[in-house]
Amino acid sequence: MPKVSRFELPPVDFGGETLGQRIARIRKERGLTQVELAEKIGIIQPIVSSVESDERKLFAEMAVRFAQALDVSMDELLGPGRRTKKDKSPSRKILRRMERIETLPRTQQIALLKTIDNALELQSLKTGTR
Repeated sequence: MPKVSRFELPPVDFGGETLGQRIARIRKERGLTQVELAEKIGIIQPIVSSVESDERKLFAEMAVRFAQALDVSMDELLGPGRRTKKDKSPSRKILRRMERIETLPRTQQIALLKTIDNALELQSLKTGTR
């Protein structure tokens, strides 16, 4: 157990979120559950939960393990600021759904994709984005 620092250091600015919140956000963007992330790292889910809730601080080796499991650089995990949209890859949740769609008969794929396209078009009309 690491010693508690006697220094009163100011909190680190992670771009408007705590380190735990950043890990939770990246995990969710990747479509992972806490259990899945824990398995990738080789730890148990309660540890992931305590890190995400900022109850447990990460030491260097564990930060590396989290970064590797989340497929991000240490700079993205620990650096200030947030990841930009253009760097964002599809989440695992979306990829899994796409794989399931590909297993459907072609006519069902077309119907489902038309429904998705219509919903996206409606949303872009509401928000004024295309």
